[in-house]
Amino acid sequence: MANAGLQLLGFILAFLGWIGAIVSVALPQWKIHSYAGDNIVTAQAMYEGLWMSCVSQSTGQIQCKVFDSLLNLPSTLQATRALMVIGILLGLIAIFVATVGMKCMKCMEDDEMQKMRMAVFGGGIFLVAGLAILVATAWYGNRIVQEFYDPMTPVNSRYEFGQALFTGWAAASLCILGGALLCCSCPRKTTSYPTPRPYPKPTPSSGKDYV
Repeated sequence: MANAGLQLLGFILAFLGWIGAIVSVALPQWKIHSYAGDNIVTAQAMYEGLWMSCVSQSTGQIQCKVFDSLLNLPSTLQATRALMVIGILLGLIAIFVATVGMKCMKCMEDDEMQKMRMAVFGGGIFLVAGLAILVATAWYGNRIVQEFYDPMTPVNSRYEFGQALFTGWAAASLCILGGALLCCSCPRKTTSYPTPRPYPKPTPSSGKDYV
């Protein structure tokens, strides 16, 4: 029962991480305009995501523009897109694989060992998906930091971490933690001992002595 509870907890955490990754990709607030230094204009807020850049006016009006050219985008943005999409697709595969191996499911009940291996395999895919999401978000965040501290970057063109980036980090952590818990349900190898051979029982003595 404890192993089944660990499986269920790991699957829930990894599934929440997968949902968080989807939300992170959809949100446009991967980096938000910085108001550090002399840049104190608050009439509008500018932020960018993986697919569009937006401007929010103080009146509540929001205008967004989708990135038109794929080849004209920075290499960091293209790599982040690819890694996030790969992480989400791997998470989807891991959900199906891990679901088959869950003890609370009726699938593959005849082969308990194979069923547990499926759960562990799903957990491994969740780990790879979480690492892909973590690399994507860390790479994008590192680029923001480099541009922020670059003296050649104008003050009014600097950006800081956005909500979507923090969401991506949380999603990666949940996927990795959930995948690790699923991998902890790996079946232990049991040592098999040979069946002892029965020894013949001694025949009872009849009590008669023969010369």
